[in-house]
Amino acid sequence: MTDVLSEATRLDLYQRVTDEIVRAIEAGAGKFIMPWHGMASGRPRNAYTGDAYRGINTLVLWAAARNRRFVSYHWATYRQWNDLGAQVRKGEKATMIVYYKKVPVKAEDANSGEPIEDYRLLARAYFVFNAAQVDGWEEPGVSLQSAVAPHEVIENFIAATGADIRFGESAAYWPARDCITVPHKGWFKGSDTSTATETYYSTMFHELIHWTGHWCRLARNLTTRFGTHDYAMEELIAELGAAYLCAEFFVLHIPRKDHAAYIGEWLEVLKGDKRAIFTAATKANEAVGWLLAN
Repeated sequence: MTDVLSEATRLDLYQRVTDEIVRAIEAGAGKFIMPWHGMASGRPRNAYTGDAYRGINTLVLWAAARNRRFVSYHWATYRQWNDLGAQVRKGEKATMIVYYKKVPVKAEDANSGEPIEDYRLLARAYFVFNAAQVDGWEEPGVSLQSAVAPHEVIENFIAATGADIRFGESAAYWPARDCITVPHKGWFKGSDTSTATETYYSTMFHELIHWTGHWCRLARNLTTRFGTHDYAMEELIAELGAAYLCAEFFVLHIPRKDHAAYIGEWLEVLKGDKRAIFTAATKANEAVGWLLAN
Protein backbone atom coordinates (compact mmCIF):
# COMPACT_ATOMS: atom_id res chain seq x y z
CA MET A 1 0.00 0.00 0.00
CA THR A 2 1.40 3.38 -0.97
CA ASP A 3 0.15 6.91 -1.21
CA VAL A 4 1.59 10.27 -2.13
CA LEU A 5 2.14 12.44 0.90
CA SER A 6 0.84 16.00 0.94
CA GLU A 7 2.87 18.71 2.66
CA ALA A 8 0.50 18.65 5.63
CA THR A 9 0.85 14.87 5.90
CA ARG A 10 4.64 15.11 5.72
CA LEU A 11 4.71 17.68 8.51
CA ASP A 12 2.42 15.46 10.57
CA LEU A 13 4.74 12.51 9.92
CA TYR A 14 7.76 14.58 11.02
CA GLN A 15 5.94 15.47 14.22
CA ARG A 16 4.78 11.91 14.95
CA VAL A 17 8.23 10.42 14.37
CA THR A 18 9.88 13.16 16.42
CA ASP A 19 7.39 12.68 19.27
CA GLU A 20 8.07 8.94 19.28
CA ILE A 21 11.84 9.44 19.39
CA VAL A 22 11.49 12.07 22.13
CA ARG A 23 9.37 9.69 24.21
CA ALA A 24 11.93 6.93 23.74
CA ILE A 25 14.81 9.21 24.74
CA GLU A 26 12.94 10.51 27.79
CA ALA A 27 12.07 6.94 28.81
CA GLY A 28 15.71 5.82 28.62
CA ALA A 29 17.42 9.03 29.70
CA GLY A 30 18.00 7.88 33.27
CA LYS A 31 20.02 4.92 31.99
CA PHE A 32 21.41 6.82 28.98
CA ILE A 33 19.58 4.39 26.66
CA MET A 34 18.60 5.77 23.27
CA PRO A 35 16.21 4.12 20.77
CA TRP A 36 19.15 2.93 18.67
CA HIS A 37 21.09 1.23 21.48
CA GLY A 38 21.39 -2.53 21.64
CA MET A 39 20.56 -3.16 17.97
CA ALA A 40 23.29 -5.74 17.34
CA SER A 41 20.90 -7.79 15.18
CA GLY A 42 21.70 -5.50 12.26
CA ARG A 43 20.24 -2.68 10.20
CA PRO A 44 16.57 -3.14 9.34
CA ARG A 45 16.30 -4.92 6.00
CA ASN A 46 13.56 -5.62 3.53
CA ALA A 47 12.90 -9.35 3.64
CA TYR A 48 11.84 -9.42 -0.01
CA THR A 49 14.65 -7.40 -1.64
CA GLY A 50 17.39 -7.89 0.95
CA ASP A 51 18.14 -4.15 0.87
CA ALA A 52 18.83 -2.23 4.08
CA TYR A 53 16.45 0.60 4.95
CA ARG A 54 18.14 3.98 5.00
CA GLY A 55 18.02 7.35 6.74
CA ILE A 56 15.04 8.05 8.96
CA ASN A 57 13.48 4.68 8.10
CA THR A 58 16.34 2.93 9.89
CA LEU A 59 15.60 4.88 13.05
CA VAL A 60 11.81 4.50 12.74
CA LEU A 61 12.08 0.70 12.42
CA TRP A 62 14.60 0.44 15.26
CA ALA A 63 12.27 2.44 17.50
CA ALA A 64 9.29 0.30 16.46
CA ALA A 65 11.25 -2.90 17.12
CA ARG A 66 12.31 -1.68 20.56
CA ASN A 67 8.86 -0.42 21.54
CA ARG A 68 7.14 -3.61 20.38
CA ARG A 69 9.97 -5.97 21.38
CA PHE A 70 10.58 -7.42 17.94
CA VAL A 71 13.79 -9.43 17.71
CA SER A 72 13.89 -9.72 13.92
CA TYR A 73 15.35 -6.94 11.78
CA HIS A 74 13.46 -8.05 8.66
CA TRP A 75 10.46 -6.07 7.42
CA ALA A 76 8.30 -6.08 4.29
CA THR A 77 4.98 -4.82 2.98
CA TYR A 78 1.86 -6.98 3.16
CA ARG A 79 2.15 -7.82 -0.53
CA GLN A 80 5.85 -8.64 -0.28
CA TRP A 81 5.21 -11.05 2.61
CA ASN A 82 2.54 -12.73 0.47
CA ASP A 83 4.99 -13.04 -2.41
CA LEU A 84 7.41 -14.73 0.01
CA GLY A 85 4.72 -17.26 0.91
CA ALA A 86 4.11 -15.74 4.34
CA GLN A 87 0.93 -14.34 5.87
CA VAL A 88 0.62 -11.31 8.13
CA ARG A 89 -1.38 -12.37 11.17
CA LYS A 90 -4.83 -10.91 11.58
CA GLY A 91 -4.93 -7.83 13.80
CA GLU A 92 -1.22 -6.95 13.41
CA LYS A 93 -0.51 -3.21 13.07
CA ALA A 94 1.78 -1.94 10.32
CA THR A 95 4.61 0.55 10.75
CA MET A 96 4.71 3.48 8.33
CA ILE A 97 7.95 4.38 6.57
CA VAL A 98 8.65 6.90 3.83
CA TYR A 99 10.27 6.45 0.44
CA TYR A 100 11.45 9.45 -1.56
CA LYS A 101 11.51 8.98 -5.32
CA LYS A 102 13.36 11.36 -7.63
CA VAL A 103 11.00 12.70 -10.31
CA PRO A 104 12.59 14.52 -13.29
CA VAL A 105 11.36 18.09 -13.86
CA LYS A 106 12.10 20.75 -16.45
CA ALA A 107 14.38 23.53 -15.23
CA GLU A 108 16.64 26.27 -16.53
CA ASP A 109 20.12 27.36 -15.57
CA ALA A 110 19.84 30.53 -13.49
CA ASN A 111 22.64 32.25 -15.43
CA SER A 112 22.40 31.00 -19.01
CA GLY A 113 18.73 30.13 -19.18
CA GLU A 114 19.66 26.83 -20.83
CA PRO A 115 17.50 23.80 -20.00
CA ILE A 116 19.08 21.53 -17.40
CA GLU A 117 18.24 18.22 -15.76
CA ASP A 118 16.67 18.61 -12.34
CA TYR A 119 14.35 16.64 -10.11
CA ARG A 120 12.02 16.92 -7.18
CA LEU A 121 11.45 14.41 -4.42
CA LEU A 122 8.10 12.67 -4.34
CA ALA A 123 7.32 11.17 -0.93
CA ARG A 124 5.31 7.98 -0.65
CA ALA A 125 4.18 6.23 2.49
CA TYR A 126 4.77 2.49 2.78
CA PHE A 127 3.34 0.26 5.48
CA VAL A 128 5.56 -2.60 6.60
CA PHE A 129 5.31 -5.51 9.00
CA ASN A 130 8.08 -7.15 11.00
CA ALA A 131 8.90 -10.83 10.54
CA ALA A 132 7.64 -11.36 14.08
CA GLN A 133 4.15 -10.41 12.81
CA VAL A 134 3.91 -13.06 10.09
CA ASP A 135 3.52 -16.82 9.78
CA GLY A 136 5.14 -19.06 7.19
CA TRP A 137 8.55 -17.43 6.92
CA GLU A 138 11.80 -18.68 8.41
CA GLU A 139 14.32 -16.17 9.67
CA PRO A 140 17.68 -16.61 7.87
CA GLY A 141 20.56 -17.47 10.14
CA VAL A 142 22.90 -14.64 11.09
CA SER A 143 26.45 -15.32 12.13
CA LEU A 144 27.26 -12.74 14.78
CA GLN A 145 30.86 -11.76 15.33
CA SER A 146 32.94 -13.11 18.14
CA ALA A 147 33.41 -10.77 21.08
CA VAL A 148 37.17 -11.37 20.92
CA ALA A 149 39.27 -8.45 19.64
CA PRO A 150 40.53 -7.66 17.10
CA HIS A 151 37.92 -8.11 14.39
CA GLU A 152 39.66 -8.40 11.03
CA VAL A 153 36.78 -7.18 8.84
CA ILE A 154 36.24 -4.07 10.97
CA GLU A 155 39.97 -3.39 11.22
CA ASN A 156 40.23 -3.53 7.43
CA PHE A 157 37.26 -1.17 7.11
CA ILE A 158 38.82 1.34 9.53
CA ALA A 159 42.18 1.18 7.74
CA ALA A 160 40.50 1.67 4.35
CA THR A 161 38.99 4.99 5.48
CA GLY A 162 42.46 6.53 5.55
CA ALA A 163 41.67 8.39 8.76
CA ASP A 164 44.60 9.62 10.84
CA ILE A 165 43.99 7.69 14.08
CA ARG A 166 46.24 8.19 17.08
CA PHE A 167 46.11 6.58 20.50
CA GLY A 168 45.91 8.82 23.53
CA GLU A 169 44.01 9.42 26.75
CA SER A 170 40.59 10.31 25.33
CA ALA A 171 38.28 9.66 22.39
CA ALA A 172 37.85 12.73 20.20
CA TYR A 173 38.02 14.11 16.68
CA TRP A 174 40.21 17.19 16.26
CA PRO A 175 39.09 19.22 13.20
CA ALA A 176 42.08 21.59 13.21
CA ARG A 177 44.51 18.66 12.98
CA ASP A 178 42.06 16.42 11.10
CA CYS A 179 42.89 13.46 13.30
CA ILE A 180 41.13 11.07 15.68
CA THR A 181 42.39 10.10 19.10
CA VAL A 182 41.14 7.03 20.97
CA PRO A 183 42.40 5.34 24.13
CA HIS A 184 44.54 2.25 23.68
CA LYS A 185 42.52 -0.96 23.27
CA GLY A 186 43.79 -2.24 26.59
CA TRP A 187 42.07 0.64 28.38
CA PHE A 188 38.58 -0.44 27.28
CA LYS A 189 36.77 -2.58 29.83
CA GLY A 190 33.78 -4.85 29.49
CA SER A 191 30.60 -4.50 31.52
CA ASP A 192 27.35 -6.34 32.23
CA THR A 193 25.97 -5.13 28.90
CA SER A 194 28.97 -5.13 26.57
CA THR A 195 32.43 -6.49 25.93
CA ALA A 196 35.56 -4.37 25.77
CA THR A 197 35.63 -5.03 22.01
CA GLU A 198 32.11 -3.70 21.53
CA THR A 199 32.89 -0.58 23.54
CA TYR A 200 36.09 0.03 21.57
CA TYR A 201 34.54 -0.31 18.12
CA SER A 202 31.39 1.70 18.92
CA THR A 203 33.66 4.50 20.19
CA MET A 204 35.82 4.30 17.06
CA PHE A 205 32.74 4.46 14.83
CA HIS A 206 31.47 7.55 16.67
CA GLU A 207 34.72 9.43 16.03
CA LEU A 208 34.88 8.26 12.40
CA ILE A 209 31.47 9.81 11.78
CA HIS A 210 32.77 13.11 13.19
CA TRP A 211 35.81 12.72 10.90
CA THR A 212 33.59 12.60 7.80
CA GLY A 213 32.35 16.11 8.62
CA HIS A 214 35.66 17.79 7.77
CA TRP A 215 35.42 20.44 5.02
CA CYS A 216 37.37 18.24 2.57
CA ARG A 217 34.89 15.38 2.97
CA LEU A 218 31.21 16.06 3.76
CA ALA A 219 31.69 19.62 5.06
CA ARG A 220 29.50 19.71 8.16
CA ASN A 221 29.91 22.50 10.70
CA LEU A 222 32.41 21.21 13.25
CA THR A 223 33.48 24.55 14.74
CA THR A 224 30.63 25.20 17.18
CA ARG A 225 30.91 25.03 20.93
CA PHE A 226 29.24 22.80 23.50
CA GLY A 227 25.75 24.00 24.37
CA THR A 228 24.81 25.20 20.88
CA HIS A 229 22.18 23.79 18.52
CA ASP A 230 24.79 22.90 15.88
CA TYR A 231 26.99 21.12 18.43
CA ALA A 232 24.07 19.03 19.66
CA MET A 233 23.12 18.16 16.08
CA GLU A 234 26.66 17.04 15.20
CA GLU A 235 26.80 14.84 18.30
CA LEU A 236 23.42 13.35 17.39
CA ILE A 237 24.66 12.68 13.84
CA ALA A 238 27.75 10.94 15.22
CA GLU A 239 25.65 8.92 17.67
CA LEU A 240 23.25 7.75 14.96
CA GLY A 241 26.05 7.09 12.49
CA ALA A 242 27.89 4.96 15.05
CA ALA A 243 24.69 3.01 15.64
CA TYR A 244 24.31 2.40 11.89
CA LEU A 245 27.92 1.18 11.63
CA CYS A 246 27.54 -1.03 14.69
CA ALA A 247 24.51 -2.62 13.05
CA GLU A 248 26.36 -2.94 9.75
CA PHE A 249 29.11 -4.96 11.42
CA PHE A 250 26.90 -6.64 14.07
CA VAL A 251 28.51 -4.90 17.03
CA LEU A 252 26.31 -4.22 20.06
CA HIS A 253 25.85 -0.46 20.39
CA ILE A 254 25.72 0.28 24.10
CA PRO A 255 24.75 3.38 26.09
CA ARG A 256 27.61 5.61 27.19
CA LYS A 257 27.32 7.61 30.38
CA ASP A 258 29.25 10.53 28.90
CA HIS A 259 26.28 11.08 26.58
CA ALA A 260 24.26 12.26 29.58
CA ALA A 261 25.65 15.74 28.87
CA TYR A 262 24.04 15.71 25.42
CA ILE A 263 20.62 14.22 26.19
CA GLY A 264 19.10 17.47 27.41
CA GLU A 265 20.37 19.30 24.34
CA TRP A 266 19.05 16.61 22.00
CA LEU A 267 15.62 16.84 23.58
CA GLU A 268 15.65 20.62 23.29
CA VAL A 269 16.61 20.42 19.60
CA LEU A 270 14.04 17.73 18.78
CA LYS A 271 11.21 19.48 20.60
CA GLY A 272 12.04 22.76 18.89
CA ASP A 273 12.35 21.41 15.34
CA LYS A 274 10.16 18.56 14.08
CA ARG A 275 12.51 18.04 11.12
CA ALA A 276 15.68 17.77 13.23
CA ILE A 277 15.67 14.00 13.67
CA PHE A 278 15.11 13.55 9.92
CA THR A 279 18.04 15.84 9.18
CA ALA A 280 20.31 14.07 11.67
CA ALA A 281 19.36 10.64 10.33
CA THR A 282 19.97 11.75 6.75
CA LYS A 283 23.37 13.25 7.60
CA ALA A 284 24.35 10.13 9.58
CA ASN A 285 23.32 7.89 6.70
CA GLU A 286 25.34 10.06 4.29
CA ALA A 287 28.40 9.76 6.53
CA VAL A 288 28.07 5.97 6.80
CA GLY A 289 27.62 5.67 3.04
CA TRP A 290 30.73 7.79 2.46
CA LEU A 291 32.80 5.61 4.80
CA LEU A 292 31.57 2.33 3.33
CA ALA A 293 32.26 3.52 -0.21
CA ASN A 294 35.88 4.44 0.48
